[in-house]
Amino acid sequence: MASITAENIYKIFGRRPRRGVDALEKGATRQDLRSQGLTPAVIDASFEVKPGEIFVVMGLSGSGKSTLIRMVNGLLEPTSGTVSIDGDNITQLSGEKLRTVRRKKVSMVFQHFALLPHRTVGENAAYALEVSGVNRSERTQQAEKALDMVGLGGWGASMPDELSGGMRQRVGLARALASGTDIMLMDEAFSALDPLIRRDMQDQLIELQQELDKTILFITHDLNEAMRLGDRIAMMRDGRIEQIGSAEQILNDPANNYVAEFVQDVDRTRVLTAANVMEPPVAVLGTEQGPQTAHKLMREHQTSTLPVLTRDRKLHGLVHEDDIAGAIRSGTTTLPVVPASEVGVVSSGDVLAGLFGLATHHPLLVVTDERDRVVGVIPRVTLLAALDNDPHSHGAGPDHAHDETTGGVA
Repeated sequence: MASITAENIYKIFGRRPRRGVDALEKGATRQDLRSQGLTPAVIDASFEVKPGEIFVVMGLSGSGKSTLIRMVNGLLEPTSGTVSIDGDNITQLSGEKLRTVRRKKVSMVFQHFALLPHRTVGENAAYALEVSGVNRSERTQQAEKALDMVGLGGWGASMPDELSGGMRQRVGLARALASGTDIMLMDEAFSALDPLIRRDMQDQLIELQQELDKTILFITHDLNEAMRLGDRIAMMRDGRIEQIGSAEQILNDPANNYVAEFVQDVDRTRVLTAANVMEPPVAVLGTEQGPQTAHKLMREHQTSTLPVLTRDRKLHGLVHEDDIAGAIRSGTTTLPVVPASEVGVVSSGDVLAGLFGLATHHPLLVVTDERDRVVGVIPRVTLLAALDNDPHSHGAGPDHAHDETTGGVA
């Protein structure tokens, strides 16, 4: 079951907003509604956030993203449609029941910290627990643990005005973590920070997510932030969701011209990973096979390089065409293997920007997973193709991939 589900939600401000929903469903425009004194903020938005996912809603000012998150946490009631948290339809809840869902299941991290200036850092981190009625010793312990998680161990007795902006935002993040909720809503949480501090906070969130596996709905107007953080991204414009997909899907297959123009200046090499561009090896050798088998596979697949794998698919090394030819001429039955320690090996999650230095020394990079098993290869030409911002010119494909690993067969 999804942690958060929004189904066909509208939010229209003004008198008799329900009439605005009916008009939009019949084809009226935003301008039509404005002429009637209605302001459509969110129009027919539907999405699901899976457990453990960072789902980013990205849009410029006025796109409706902040209104959307306020409907998710129950601060605003949709004009039409439903919002569910862990299967509970919060649009049908009111009063104490709604407050209970918000207190026990959802925590918020705001753009401007929202710290209480007359309380210590520790008391701020523990505030949600205090509201929930947790006793002092337990909430102090949980708050200290959360402050440690965000790098503020030992700052609990300080006052907020003694902290830098980045540190105050860490307190806001610690408060959300201390509350113990599975769902975190982050509304432009890092946008008030300087660029370097913002990058640090993004790193912090990524590290925490790997450890805690929270469900996070993250709102931002910054496309690079969305691409860096989001497992999936919803692109919003004028109240509507234009596209939902992974960073790779949005970069390589934009849903319309608006999305395509929006992403055209993104540095693809800092978004796409080795897993996004790797190809399966055209063939592989086992450690027990010899030069004759290698020569046969190279001719059949028109490649001059083959990975050599152990039985558990870990990299033993590479063999090259010239070395194989020399082994056959000399009559040796042993594979002339370049050992794995001398091969360009990268992890599937490595961003492409970090691979170019390695590729200058290795025309073929070998990609491994978290268990060090070989899952693909990246010829140098494929890596260079990723520099092109035209999504329709990507995917070097097998024909092009052979350029780097054969004597020009393409």
